[in-house]
Parts: sequence; C-alpha cells; structure tokens
Amino acid sequence: MADDEISKLRAAAAAAQAALEAAEKEAAEKAAAEETAKAAPEKEPENSPAGPLDQAGVDAIAAAYAFEGEALEIGALVNGSVVKDAQIRIPLAMLNRHGLIAGATGTGKTRTLQGLAEQLTEKGVPVFAADMKGDLSGIAVPGEASEKLTARTQQIGQDWQPRAQQTEFFVLGEEGGGIPLRATVSGFGPLLLAKVLGLNQTQESSLRLVFHYADENGLALVDLEDLRAVLTYLTSDAGKPELKSIGGISTATAGVILRELSAFAADGAEDFFGEPEFDVHDLIRLADDGRGILNLLELPNVQSKPALFSTFLMYLLAELFEVLPEVGDLDKPKLVFFFDEAHLLFTDASKDFLDSITQTVRLIRSKGVGVFFITQTPKDVPGDVLAQLGSRVQHALRAFTPNDAKALKATVSTYPTSGYDLERVLQDLGTGEAIVTVMSERGAPTPVAWTRVRAPQGLMSPAPAGKITEVVNGSALRDKYATRVDPESAREILAAKMDAAHEAAARETAAAEAEKAAAAAKKDEAAALKAKQKADREYEKMLREITRPPRTRTTTRRAPASPLDEILGSKATSKIVTGVVRGLFGIGRR
Repeated sequence: MADDEISKLRAAAAAAQAALEAAEKEAAEKAAAEETAKAAPEKEPENSPAGPLDQAGVDAIAAAYAFEGEALEIGALVNGSVVKDAQIRIPLAMLNRHGLIAGATGTGKTRTLQGLAEQLTEKGVPVFAADMKGDLSGIAVPGEASEKLTARTQQIGQDWQPRAQQTEFFVLGEEGGGIPLRATVSGFGPLLLAKVLGLNQTQESSLRLVFHYADENGLALVDLEDLRAVLTYLTSDAGKPELKSIGGISTATAGVILRELSAFAADGAEDFFGEPEFDVHDLIRLADDGRGILNLLELPNVQSKPALFSTFLMYLLAELFEVLPEVGDLDKPKLVFFFDEAHLLFTDASKDFLDSITQTVRLIRSKGVGVFFITQTPKDVPGDVLAQLGSRVQHALRAFTPNDAKALKATVSTYPTSGYDLERVLQDLGTGEAIVTVMSERGAPTPVAWTRVRAPQGLMSPAPAGKITEVVNGSALRDKYATRVDPESAREILAAKMDAAHEAAARETAAAEAEKAAAAAKKDEAAALKAKQKADREYEKMLREITRPPRTRTTTRRAPASPLDEILGSKATSKIVTGVVRGLFGIGRR
C-alpha cells in the first residue's frame, strides 16, 4: 500500500476520533443540563398561552366555570402549565343530573371521588360510596401533609387543610368489620336476583312467576332458604298442581333455578339476605354539626363476587327510587350515590334489567338523588344511561391494544367540540389530571377543560388498623342491624303445610287400611257363612238319607231280611248313627 494512502487513512481515523470525542462531550453536557433542569424548581407562568388554548380560550373556560351558586371545586385549568385563576367547578344544584368518573387503572379516579365526597359532606349532603379496595376508608382520618402535596396544592390554588369526615362503615352480609347490609329476597326482587344468578330470559320470566306465586299466597321470601323452599314445594308431588296453575314454568326450569340458588348460597351469598332489612333512609342523615354523613360500603371481602355487589348497589338505588318522595330540583341534592366498578352492573345484563336501570337513573333525579358512575371508559356504560350523565371527569386512557384504541376513539366522540386534540390529550394526562365538562346552571354543557384535580383532605390510603372497628362500635346504627333475626316466613309456612299434608295422607292411608281390613273381614265372614250353610245342607241331606223309611212294594213279596239288614234297620242302630253324625257336625241337641 502506498504511503499517501496510509496517511489518508490515518487522517480519517484521527478525524473520526475527534468527532467521537466531540459527540461524547456534547452528550455529557446535555445530560448535565437535563439533571440541572430536573433539580431546579418548576416554574410555570400563570395564564400562559403556551398550551393548546389561546388566551381567549382560557378566558372563555374561566368564565364558563364561574358559577353564581354553590359549587364543588374540581381543580385548576391546565394549558401547558397550571392556570390557577381558572378554577374548574361543578354546580351543587346540578349534581342530581348525574355524572361519570372514568379512566384507566391508577390515573386518580378514587382520589377524585374522595375529593368530591369530602366537599359534598362539608356542604351538608350525605354521600354513599362503595370502597372496592379499602383505600377510601382513609376519608375518616385527617390527611398527612408532605412537601409534594403542599407544592401541588399551592400550584393549583388549593388551601389544603387535613380534615376527617364523619363516616359510617357498612359491609355486605356478616363478614368484615362494618355494619351488616342485608336485603330480603322479596325486596331484592326477581329481576336483580336473576342477574346475580346468571339466568337466561326464560328462566328470569319463570323466577318472576315464582315470586308472584309467593306474594299471592302470603309466603314471605326473607332469605334464600325461603325461595328454595318455595321451589322445592312447587316441584314436589304436593305442589305440582300449583306449579301447573302458575303457567309457563316447566319442572326442568324450576330445577335449574333451584340448582343455581343452591350454588349461589354455597358460595357464601346466604349471609347477604335476611332481616333486619336495611332501611335506605339511614343513608340520608346529617351529623350533629350539620355536615352530611359519608356512608362507605366496604367490599374487599366480596371482590370475588363482582356481580353480587354491583347488583346489590343497584338494589339500594332502586330502593331509594321506590321510597323517596318527589322533590323536583333542589338547591342541593339529598344524597349523592357513587357507583364504583359500574361496568360490572351492565355485563351480560338482560334487556329488562337495562331498561330498569335506565328508568331508575332517568327518574331518580326528581327524588333529589345524584348518581355518579365510576368505570374505565364511557363505553362501559350503555348509551341510554350515558345520555343521562350530565357531568364527566375523564382521567387518562391508554391505547396499548386495538381494543384500547377503539375505546379511546369512542370516548373522544362523547365530548363536545373543543380546542384540544382529545385523542392525544387523553393519553398525555398525568396522574391526577382529567378532561372535565359539567352541566352548567343553565343546563348546558360547559367547555371541555384540561384540569389538575384537587387533593383530598382526608388520608389517601386505608385507615389505620382499628379505626373502622372504633367507628362501627360507636355507631348509632350498630344495634339496629348487627343481630340477624329469623321471622316466620315461606320456609316455616310451607314446612307446616307439608307436615299437615303428610298427617292428612297418613290419616287417609290408615282409614283406607282399616276399610280394607273391614272388607276382608266381611268377606271372610261371608265365606264362613256360606261354608256353614253348605255344611248344613250336606248334613240335612245325609240325615234324610239315613232316616228315610224303607220302601214297600205291593206287587212283590219282600225277601227275608238278613241278620245284618235287621240290625242296620233297627231303631237302636238308627239312633246310634244319628248321634254319631250330630256329634261329627256339632249339631247335637240337648
């Protein structure tokens, strides 16, 4: 190789080495700059138009959420940075127009629920919420300050102070440390029970007829044993005529329902039904200081039975709709009901069940009750129900799969037109941020607002060990619901009816046996009489034969009798034979 070529190669290598060193130096400087930027305190200019909205858009949103009446604070507007002068609210009077809190797991739905519930109770509105994982129980304990929390709350203009709320803890059935919530089977009703049991439409219709039969015959269905007793009776020989009279129920269908009930009870559901039945008026109570009481249904012990607890929540909502009077539109709701894991309620639901939910949600606002559904995406909620939800708080969504992407597009389509690229923004939202639109005081939807949500004032983790027990032991409701009672119901009534039927059958059997024995005795007596009569005839005949005098002939001379004939024909022989015959037949005369 020529010297000049070697020199060129050496020069190229030196240049490459210099370029590499320069690149490494630049990368190191850039990394150092990034570390310095991370360490420096975040500086966000207020009212910055650097985000997706211009200043006019920011001003329009701030004006749209500046309500005249009382309102709950959701958080502050985000437009590239936090605009703490633009506070996002929801009018208190509009909470009975219902709402939706949605978002992927871990995006802040539970803390949004907690913050709204705390503000409601502070304004004298009772709240009911399901605590799926136990982490809402911290609402009964003052929160704990931290540098991170202080920085966040100051950034959004929140005057944060630790504060606990007066809380009641309930449990389904008798497992756990709360006050038991029970329902009677009659009160729960066939529609909800069919949903829990997973019955098809035909079986659901049959179950309704069974409930109707029990109601018409005064058979109180208090617990699952009562319903099983009715089905067992109707499928028994004694009850088959009544089963037939109901119409439309086959013995096979009744058997399927009976088997599903048995499996349901074996899975631990027996504890959820019985008396005393919970009075939903006890959810609408105020504390002595005028604050609303926050009612938490602790559900960690029944997480393996999602259909049961979601349907039980619907039962409570239906009971509220049934017993509360019409009040129209109030300045504030009488109760706000947070329905967590709402998608479980609608999964595999029959058309009748969905129609019932839609009607309840549509009409219960006139009873002064607001309902918030909590789930992952709006598409988890049927369209007819979603149309009734006036306020939306949508946390971040993820689009890792084609189904996720489809759900994201469906979510975007449910929001009003805005200055945001929602399909992108919904994926860029940080934890504790949400896209919000609410029902304004005029009844129209507010502009979509990217919001950094306020922090709850209570503990944002489960309550310490022993706190729930302490609260429950001091509750005025404990003595009312703690002890199960067992009144006379369908089971006892049908057992008495079956016992009476068995006794009647036993009496009929005994009477039939006695009649049969009498008939047999009469038959034997007739046979004995007939045999006696026959014996008498035989005796009379023999007697005539023995005692008949000898015949005399006028035309012929009798041959001389032999000595034997003379003996046999003598009166003495005749008397002896007569005595012997009478002795043999037992007809001797004295």
